[in-house]
Amino acid sequence: MSGALLSFLFMAIAARELSDTMNTFEILTFRSGIALTITVIFVMRIGWHEIKTERLRFHLMRNIFHFGGQFGWFLGISLLPLATVFALEFTIPIWAALLAVIFLHERLHHARIIAIICGLLGVLIILKPGVEVIEPASLIVIAASVCYAISYISTKSLAVSDQPLAILFYMNLIQLPMGLVPAAFTWVPPTIGDIPWMVLVGVTGLSSHYCLTRAFMVADALTVIPIDFLRLPLVAVIGYLFYNESLEFALFVGAIVIFAGNYYNIRYEAGLIKKAAQ
Repeated sequence: MSGALLSFLFMAIAARELSDTMNTFEILTFRSGIALTITVIFVMRIGWHEIKTERLRFHLMRNIFHFGGQFGWFLGISLLPLATVFALEFTIPIWAALLAVIFLHERLHHARIIAIICGLLGVLIILKPGVEVIEPASLIVIAASVCYAISYISTKSLAVSDQPLAILFYMNLIQLPMGLVPAAFTWVPPTIGDIPWMVLVGVTGLSSHYCLTRAFMVADALTVIPIDFLRLPLVAVIGYLFYNESLEFALFVGAIVIFAGNYYNIRYEAGLIKKAAQ
């Protein structure tokens, strides 16, 4: 989880630095291109059989939503305080729970209802509608979170039939042209100073997924999720020290409400799993 936290933080910093010289589509192009190169190297070492799939159309559908999520996240980073983007991103489990009920016909028990209500309440506290004008960029990040949630639900289905390396390979292979085509119309040649940030975006895009997956493999969600929420105070400090971003009290209150709903739901579902195993 330490690796995942560092990956998310450095990816956000790299995206913020690159947004000064290039647009979001170009950043996503370099992210996918570098990540694809690294993934191909691993495939060549392990074997091409690892990326065999019979669900190419499903990969395409998943990555359309994942690309939408990434676009909204990177765009939000260029327009909003880093802490606001991360706080709104924590609504992903809320949307995922709701989508799982609708599309996967999973049961909507009281803990999930509480998590959904807390998530929506937390968003309202952060955005403060009626008190302040809601920034369109905030709505973009929320839409990105919904896209990410759809992507996560799709990944849950793909993981039954495909290897993790195959999911990463097709993710970057499909998303590379999705970013490259629109980026070509407003292409800005990267400078020497951009190269380290470009490499960092590509590497952390992979390392964040890998570290988070490994964390869930060696520890339960009750351990992993609370650590993941440390991203918010850490990125808030980075935004304050390096980008002169203010630390808003309402943002942390909203994030705590979102976290409380998520954590209660996780504890309840962990208890259901434990009872089923006995």
